[in-house]
Amino acid sequence: MGERPFLVIDTGGFEPVAKEGIMHEMAKQTRQAVAEADMVIFIVDGRQGMTPHDKTITDFLRKSGRQVMLVVNKAEGMRYSAVTADFYELGMGDPYVISAAHGDGVMDLVEEALNLALAQKPVDEEVAVDLGKAIRIAIVGRPNVGKSTMVNTLLGEERVIAFDMPGTTRDSIEIPFERSGQQYTLIDTAGIRRRGKVFEAIEKFSVVKTLQSISEANVVLLLLDAQQDISEQDAHIAGFILESGRALVVGVNKWDGLTSSRRDEIKIDLDRKLDFLSFAKFHYISALKATGVDQLMKSINSAYAAAMSDLSTPKLTRALIEAVEHQQPRRKGSIRPKLR
Repeated sequence: MGERPFLVIDTGGFEPVAKEGIMHEMAKQTRQAVAEADMVIFIVDGRQGMTPHDKTITDFLRKSGRQVMLVVNKAEGMRYSAVTADFYELGMGDPYVISAAHGDGVMDLVEEALNLALAQKPVDEEVAVDLGKAIRIAIVGRPNVGKSTMVNTLLGEERVIAFDMPGTTRDSIEIPFERSGQQYTLIDTAGIRRRGKVFEAIEKFSVVKTLQSISEANVVLLLLDAQQDISEQDAHIAGFILESGRALVVGVNKWDGLTSSRRDEIKIDLDRKLDFLSFAKFHYISALKATGVDQLMKSINSAYAAAMSDLSTPKLTRALIEAVEHQQPRRKGSIRPKLR
């Protein structure tokens, strides 16, 4: 919103007393989301009025120690005093009134939430400096492509559980290490799945962490599985990396054991389905046997250097001219932007 980036976690319905099943898993992940949040927006139903469930959630939020904004939804056409009267009993201050369906009050709510969150979380300059010393690498890909195995190979020890079962790594794990005198921080993430396939709440938050890890990385290593067909989801992940503006290196894992004809088929498939990644370096590797990893790391260093380099004005101008010759900017109305 505006120039201030922020991450929103939309939790499932919160049943704090649930003991089993999907509602129990959703409650666990909601608790995790609250613990990690800078601001919690507690939405209640203005048409239904206050319920015993609202009181239970209020007790939980009060004990969490997090800053909470009480928001009364579905308030269209209702007077403020009428729609908020019941909810003062919760003891959470003056409620904010919105209509999510109509957009009434939503922008003001978000603006106020950001102001309150930033006011209580000053920037830690020392941490920012420390993080800048190491190249931050996010390792992403579909579940079970070998991300954790890649981390263990780079470190030379088993630091992350690698098991032949999608979803073994649920959380993003940051691991600092040094290689050939260069400091790195590896971000091993849970595999991204297509949003329509994210049924469990626990998987949902893994996706959030992965997308956040990409945004926080300097270079993203996209791992593909050579033993599976290149899917629409691989292209979707690659597209998000491009949109984030991060440097990109592609590793085609599990390359060992494939016949020469199968390898040729895979390369043709990559050229066809991921042609928009033609600028990126592709490496055909085996994370398990550590083959091709040295060259992969060299490409990561090169991608980082290119992304962080300061271009002189003439170089930048030439780069922009070449980019425009390759792809004209999108029209705005009847006018196409031109370089000056």
